[in-house]
Amino acid sequence: MIRRVAISLLIAASMCAAQTAQPTVEAHFGRATQLMQEHSYEAAAGEFEQAVTASPADPRVQFQYAVCLLALGRNDEARTHFEQARKLSGESRYITYYLGRLDLLSNDYTSAIQRLSSVADDPPAPDTAFHLGVAYISSGDLAAGTKWLERAAKLLPRDYRVHYRLARAYSSAGREKDADREYQLYTQLRDAHKNTEKDVRDCAGALQSGPPSAAREMCHRVYDPNDPEKLTLLGQLFGDAGAFEESLDPLKRAVQLDPKSFDAWHNLGLTYFRLQQYAQARAPLETAVALRPEFYGSAVLLGATLYMLGEDEAALPVLERAHRLNPSDAQTTEVLEKLRASHQKR
Repeated sequence: MIRRVAISLLIAASMCAAQTAQPTVEAHFGRATQLMQEHSYEAAAGEFEQAVTASPADPRVQFQYAVCLLALGRNDEARTHFEQARKLSGESRYITYYLGRLDLLSNDYTSAIQRLSSVADDPPAPDTAFHLGVAYISSGDLAAGTKWLERAAKLLPRDYRVHYRLARAYSSAGREKDADREYQLYTQLRDAHKNTEKDVRDCAGALQSGPPSAAREMCHRVYDPNDPEKLTLLGQLFGDAGAFEESLDPLKRAVQLDPKSFDAWHNLGLTYFRLQQYAQARAPLETAVALRPEFYGSAVLLGATLYMLGEDEAALPVLERAHRLNPSDAQTTEVLEKLRASHQKR
């Protein structure tokens, strides 16, 4: 009973971020990462800035702050922090990729091509080929650009940006039949994206206004058995409405389609946890923590899962890590102190 009460507090802690955080690097970094996950980039930038101020020699903080700044369009600042991260940690294909993107945005196509082509055989991001193709075409090399955009279309078949750029490339080369095909794909995918946004709003509204059973037909419009992002989104919608059993199928399908999706693994683990199926929650949460170790929500859920499974020795270091990410959370601190005391008695 004591474990269940303690864990109910940990669940609440993992569902929302602390309103205040102790001025430690890990606390600011953990909070910033969570805000990035929520697409709250302005707030995340403020937390990253404090983390960088406290620990300017930490390349991890410099790099993630730079990614956040790029998302905000603060490109000159982003470049500064990417360069600083490279000085601190050495060459990295991830830093090279982002610097290549910044070169492209600043119309330095020669540098963009050099950087992006150097990582294209082992791409750090799925859209590496897309940006490289755009760089080549912008530099005037239509043939090379088309080749890379064709590769991007195979890697990202649902990205309407790729098909639009490829259609323009084909049109410039006089390949009108191929251009028409790509323009049609672009239009279909762009419209599907707009329709998905509407379907998501309709599903969320139906779940808020009635029981999940009544919303099932409306929400099924979001379901696409071949699109891991839509499946993950659908699982989140059901989870937010408390329909945890309904969340499982789309989330399990999502991790099969995209085994590197942090969002899918985290939400699958969270769903099992909410269902009190702790043994099933363990593996998804371990995967989520491995993919994004700095995210407090996954760390505290994994620690709580291990705690509920009676594996206190394994839970202790995980909760220690979660506590460093968010030291102001009183519930995590309370459970952690109990574990520490129990460990010392042995």
